[in-house]
This record gives sequence, structure tokens and C-alpha cells, in this order.
Amino acid sequence: MSLVRAVVALATTAALALAGAGAAAAQPATDPSTRAPLPVPHFFFAGAAQALTAPGAELAGANDWSCRPTADKPRPVVLVHGTSGGAVTNWATYGPLLHNEGYCVFTLTYGALPGQPWPISVLGGLSHTAEVSMPQVAEFVDRVLAATGAQQVDLVGHSQGTLVSGLVAKVARPGRVGTVAAIAPLWHGSRGTGSGAIGAALASGDRGRAVEVAPALGQMAVGSETLDLLWSGGTPYAPDVTYLNLVTRYDQLVQPYTSGVVEGPGATNIVIQDGCEQNRAEHLAIAADGRTADFVLNALDPHHPREPRCEPVAPYLGPVPAAPALPAVPGS
Repeated sequence: MSLVRAVVALATTAALALAGAGAAAAQPATDPSTRAPLPVPHFFFAGAAQALTAPGAELAGANDWSCRPTADKPRPVVLVHGTSGGAVTNWATYGPLLHNEGYCVFTLTYGALPGQPWPISVLGGLSHTAEVSMPQVAEFVDRVLAATGAQQVDLVGHSQGTLVSGLVAKVARPGRVGTVAAIAPLWHGSRGTGSGAIGAALASGDRGRAVEVAPALGQMAVGSETLDLLWSGGTPYAPDVTYLNLVTRYDQLVQPYTSGVVEGPGATNIVIQDGCEQNRAEHLAIAADGRTADFVLNALDPHHPREPRCEPVAPYLGPVPAAPALPAVPGS
């Protein structure tokens, strides 16, 4: 690192620390264990509905900058969304869930394309993963640490957010991350396609056009320079970080779904259908799935494990309501 870059980095860190300290001084600290519980939806598109009907509103349960971690939950949790997701759209389940569980939880929209009109302007994870998204999330982690006084954060990522989380833990902020809980990860990259113009470009083989629309897409492809960076040293994992990889057999975007399965000394790999075949959550529904959330909570707090639930889950729609009992037939 050059002298100029070192000075800039130190100045940025100092500014973030002062900003966090100022925010902390401006309002009394919040004990997360004393907050009233919030409703927890298990429908992925609930977040998109909120973002469209209340633009600019914070995710329920998240971004309380007065929150101070407790002794039993000492690390704040940062939620790192997937491609075209955002702070609200991706995390309708996890904001209130982690709030109710007593965590200080924070979320951001990273990697949005500059100069775009709403609602394109709030679609995150489209810019270059390593050059834009990783630094933005790393700086947000700095801000969270400065505001809360914590030494480390835990990261919960979905889809591309797992790669960004991995890069932050290993490359941008080594030592600052305790756990990476990866939902639908793609450590080996993906050969899947997206939707709309992006998906059409990929499906037609016009990779250049797809990357022009959203540079991040090229960085998620097998053999990309971003994956090479993540895999430096022969592993995507950082030392002394705990990893949880949660994958679904019905993933339509991460292909093969086993791209997210990587062995490592601190890694646990779980196929959510193992032991629960009626769960058919795919790439989107898995980010709101209760069974998946139970595994995430166990990774964040391994000293208080819970039995992961098993219930019928439909692709895209989430939990399938139980059919009402039929009335008894008279005379039967």
C-alpha cells in the first residue's frame, strides 16, 4: 500500500469512528433485549411490497444506530443482499426476526448503478462485485463497529451477498467478521441465468451485453477474476471465521446448487431438504424460509441451538397453510 493510500485509509477509519461516536452520543443506547417483538413474515416478496409502497423506509427491526450488543450476543449482524436486491427488499424476514432474537441488526443497499431513476436506483448488487460492492459493504461494517463498539460483526448473505460477505471477511476486513451465514451461496460461481434483459442476454450467450447491463453478473460466473480473488490461497474461507452454507436442491439461479458446498475446517454445509423433503424453497424463498432461518440462528448463537422446523414450503410462495379439517359427516 502506498503512503497516500495508507493516509486515506486511516483518515476514512477515523472519520467513520467519529461519525459513529457522534451518533452514539446523540441518542441513548438501546438494549436489544428490551424491545417489543415485531411480526415476522415468511414471504420473500413482502420486502419488495414494502419498498414499493413506502420508498425510503427502513427495514423493520434494522438500523437502530443506538443499539448496543449484549454480552450473550456481542456481535451485531449485517445483512448482505443478493443481485438486484436491497436493504428492504431482500430481508423482510431477517430484519424483524433478528430484532426479536435480541440482535443489533443492520442492512444496506450496496452496488446500485449510479445515475439511474427510481426504482432502478434502489436495485443493489449490480455494480462490479470486487471494485464497488466489497468496499461499500466493508465501509458499512466499519460504521457498524464504530457505532456499536463491537469488535466483530456477523454477516448473513444471500446469493451474490455470500460472495461479497466472503470477500469482506477474507480480503477487505480480515479479523472483523466472526461468522458468515451464507444462504444460497455460489462459492464456485454459477452457470445459471437471471431474469428479464439480464437473463435474456446470458441465455443468448451475449455475455458482453449482460455484463454491460450489470457488471456483477460477470463476476459471479465460473472463472471470474472476483472468484479468483476470493479463492486466493486455495479456499474461499478466511481463517478463524465460522461459515454456514445453506443450499437448496431447487435453486434455479445457482447452478449447480452444489456450488455453495465447500468443505473447510470452520464450515458447515446443509442442504435444507435433507430431513425435510416437503420444503421446496428455491433461490428466492430460501431467504424467507423458516427452516433456513433456524439454521442461521443456530450458527449465530451455537450455545442455544433449536430444532430446525420442517413444514411444507412452496417455491416463491413460502409456507403452505395447513388444510382446514373437514367437518364430520352426520351419521358417520
